[in-house]
Amino acid sequence: MKHKKVPLRDALVMLSGYARSRIIAQIRSVAFIIIYLIIFQVLILRVPLSNALLTAGGIGLVITGLTFFLEGLVLGFMPLGERVGVKLPARAGILVISVFGLILGFVATLAEPAITALRTAGSTVTAWEAPLLYLILHDYAEWLILSVGIGVGVAVAMGMFRFYYNLSIKPFILIIIPVLLIISLFFVSDGNLERIIGLAWDCGAVTTGAVTVPLVLALGIGISRAAGKGKSTGSGFGIVLLASALPVLAVYILSFILNFRAPEPSSEVEFFSAKERKKSLILFGNEEQLRRYAFTHGTEKGRISYFNNVESYQSAILSLNNDPATRSSLLGNLPVEDWIINNASETEREMLSYLKLTTENNKTGSVGKTFALEAYNGARAVIPLSLLLLIVLTGFLREKIRYKDEVFLGIVFTLIGMILLTSGIKLGLATLGGDVGAQLPRAFAHEDKFIERIVINNFDKSLLYTTISTDGTHKSYFNFNDNGTILPVEFIEDQFNEAGRTYEHIITSPPLFRRKLSVLGIFLVLIFAYGLGYGATMAEPALNAMGITVEGITVGTIKKAQLVQIVSLGVGSGMLLGLCRILFNLPLVWFIIPSYILLILLTIFSDEELTAIAWDSGGVTTGPVTVPLVLAMGLSISGEMNIPDGFGLLAMASALPIISVLLYGLLIKAKQRRSILLRRNTVANE
Repeated sequence: MKHKKVPLRDALVMLSGYARSRIIAQIRSVAFIIIYLIIFQVLILRVPLSNALLTAGGIGLVITGLTFFLEGLVLGFMPLGERVGVKLPARAGILVISVFGLILGFVATLAEPAITALRTAGSTVTAWEAPLLYLILHDYAEWLILSVGIGVGVAVAMGMFRFYYNLSIKPFILIIIPVLLIISLFFVSDGNLERIIGLAWDCGAVTTGAVTVPLVLALGIGISRAAGKGKSTGSGFGIVLLASALPVLAVYILSFILNFRAPEPSSEVEFFSAKERKKSLILFGNEEQLRRYAFTHGTEKGRISYFNNVESYQSAILSLNNDPATRSSLLGNLPVEDWIINNASETEREMLSYLKLTTENNKTGSVGKTFALEAYNGARAVIPLSLLLLIVLTGFLREKIRYKDEVFLGIVFTLIGMILLTSGIKLGLATLGGDVGAQLPRAFAHEDKFIERIVINNFDKSLLYTTISTDGTHKSYFNFNDNGTILPVEFIEDQFNEAGRTYEHIITSPPLFRRKLSVLGIFLVLIFAYGLGYGATMAEPALNAMGITVEGITVGTIKKAQLVQIVSLGVGSGMLLGLCRILFNLPLVWFIIPSYILLILLTIFSDEELTAIAWDSGGVTTGPVTVPLVLAMGLSISGEMNIPDGFGLLAMASALPIISVLLYGLLIKAKQRRSILLRRNTVANE
């Protein structure tokens, strides 16, 4: 048959229309959460976006990256996964299938865009308050990701056994979840291990994304069909539960092993003291790195404690100006101007008051480095996964690749999409989530919040003018040119350095509400968290797709719209509880243990089909955009409030929708029984 060649112009028109529809679909999927955060920050918190241009660019990269990434999965990885899933059971036994599932789960997890959020999750963790957490997120971040991948791999292998033998999901739940709860209770008794609980449960939420779930489901459904055991309508569900639970166990095991190396939590002064030096150096490679950490992350007390005497400490501070080698040793790549403005105490700024400071920053270098790093991480994630599927399909199964051009184009699209998506998350969305998280405590704060310190060089006091109020109070002001906008600024004598002729213009933002209205502020923050979880989930494409599947499986008993609403309510409630945990610095086990005990009870009384659907719904809600945003927001809030552990938001946002779906399912069953009884009574009376 002769193929008719499509004219270039017509081809471009068709491609542009298709591309436009794909881009619009991704804009719809991320629009709510982005607009919601921006509106809340600008209109409610009344704080302008920091580096709005970079944030906008990051959002553009995320939308473009998502379009390429998901299109690449459809063209390349999904056809390969489905083909392997259909052919593998005919050529191999369950043992080989399970080994392949283990490898596939491990490699697919590394290709999840959301997994990259774990690499940067340690920026707000302080080494002295949570040493083990710091050790894992800094020195063993790759080990953490590998352990999560191993957990998912084992989960997929178990899922293959379950699909092959058509096993019930309930025994898996009733064994795995109690084990995790017992370990969580054990970890509470140790100051270091307690800080790991939130990270471990959040890791379970990160793993079930756009790559792992479709590939594993394609493989599992193929196995069920080939084995002739796919009669159970819910046999396709349940794998997300395993892929969410076993990574928690894997992180617990890694943490338990590394805890033998980590020092105990301590105060900042103790951590940097000479007495504890040997223990502190466990977290750092050498004295220079520890000293640099004292300058870049510690306070004045910590720095004095490190040098052990005031003279050596003062000498080090003064050398920041005239000794480039010492400055590089103490601050690394951090400019001395930025350190003075953002890290130094008032006393330290006075010691360096003669320095001419500038607050200009060049972001070009960091953008280039981000793209280079994400290109490396993307290639390291996508290439092994594609090679695994291609080798198994062509080498082991001896099958030809159908539509080679489309498949290889899909792999390239996936790689391009992952690079753009993860770069956009780092440059734009993570910053947006962090900014909102940093500003949220203002809603219930009692004092002004520091925003920025601007150093004005060559300050001329002759530019001051005086105002008088009705009570005769005099105040001095000067006009400040802020990027073309002239702003009157009150002159405060203590912020002027006569010798250096510099003035520190300190920008602060007042509390959102008065002291008496702090309860209203907390209520507003919790409403914000609920709205964020509810709205973002309503817009999640994976949940809508799952709703269509569930409506078909249950023959209309559970409608798509109802499932989406119920899951969204659960995620919103989970976000609210998770934020409560952070705001009031409560132990996460106070929320995790009761939630999962309730889930176990509900699971016992629910049927197999509903159980599998409900437990999978908790994993579907954490998409590649939601995860890094929520993670960044939670860590930023904890950093702003000096809380060592800001994890747990994702954990609660995954647990509560399972509860809501199980409760809804039991309610439907109760209504059906009542309806049947009424009909029987009616017939009997007739």
